[in-house]
Amino acid sequence: MSPPPKPSIWQNLNLLILLRLLLLFACGWALVVLISYFYNVIAIFTTAAIIAALLNYPVQWLSRYIKRGLAITIVFFSAVVILIAVVTALGLEVIYQGQGLVDRITQALKTQDLLPLKEFIGNLNLEKLLQTLQTGLVSGLGIAQNIFSSVFTLIFLAVISLYMLIDGEKLWFYSLQLVPVKSRDRFATTFQCSFLGFLRGQLLLMLFLSTASFLVFLILGVNYALFLALVVGILDAIPGIGATLAVLTITLLILASQGWVIAVEVVIASIILQQIQDNFVSPKVMGNALEISPVILFLALFIGERVAGLLGVFLSIPIAGMIAAWLRAENLEEQQSAPKESQ
Repeated sequence: MSPPPKPSIWQNLNLLILLRLLLLFACGWALVVLISYFYNVIAIFTTAAIIAALLNYPVQWLSRYIKRGLAITIVFFSAVVILIAVVTALGLEVIYQGQGLVDRITQALKTQDLLPLKEFIGNLNLEKLLQTLQTGLVSGLGIAQNIFSSVFTLIFLAVISLYMLIDGEKLWFYSLQLVPVKSRDRFATTFQCSFLGFLRGQLLLMLFLSTASFLVFLILGVNYALFLALVVGILDAIPGIGATLAVLTITLLILASQGWVIAVEVVIASIILQQIQDNFVSPKVMGNALEISPVILFLALFIGERVAGLLGVFLSIPIAGMIAAWLRAENLEEQQSAPKESQ
């Protein structure tokens, strides 16, 4: 006799499984609604938590030599001074350089300067890119001009970050109480290696590539070098296609503003810098903090943007990497326990 046919998936879906799926969907929908309703509060406290977590690295290093309270004071006020100095020295300069670049390209498009390349540049839809840059620069100027209107938000953010840094161990202990006991150690390890490791590594990579690009652009005689180097660093933060998108964007801008000779030199230099970063810097900085499929990566980006906007874009990748690392650890544990059970 032939074996009976296996039941289909629809036959296996009993009432209990359907109820669990409905509850999962309802919880997900409620979470999206709560994030949307309390978005500003969540954004402030999440940003403060990330700042405190990143500042905790130098605090831990200093705590080897001095008391933790003194280390927190030194690191926190040093970070505030550095941030104010960077914004004061570079913030307006970046905006003005970007505005100058947009004006230069717009003027060149209206004259005969780009006549041999006009059809090619038109096919690349340069006008839309210029409109995007113009919108971002106007927003940047608005932020710079109205910074005092947000001074209380910045003060609250700094104060919350400071208290989170001081009470970091207690807050971390209370947070772990929400995780089942058998999974706490794995969650703590995965969170520190994947989530915090990715954020720290991404900031270091952005700093490296922006600084290196700025120096190379100065050597090559590229105009608006500071603005273009910042564009490279920001776009490179997008996993997967960030490096390619950065090279294409700055090449198009330099081609329209300074001609094809400088553009070719910039392409060659940018590719060399990208190879140095990918083969030498990134493995040491990132380690295995981000080991997820590109398809999952882009899916996480789109879902994060849809659920939490800009905050979701920045947090979706480390969260996806953390989930992937968790699943890999579970799979490895199952593979290791299988031979023992068979014995």
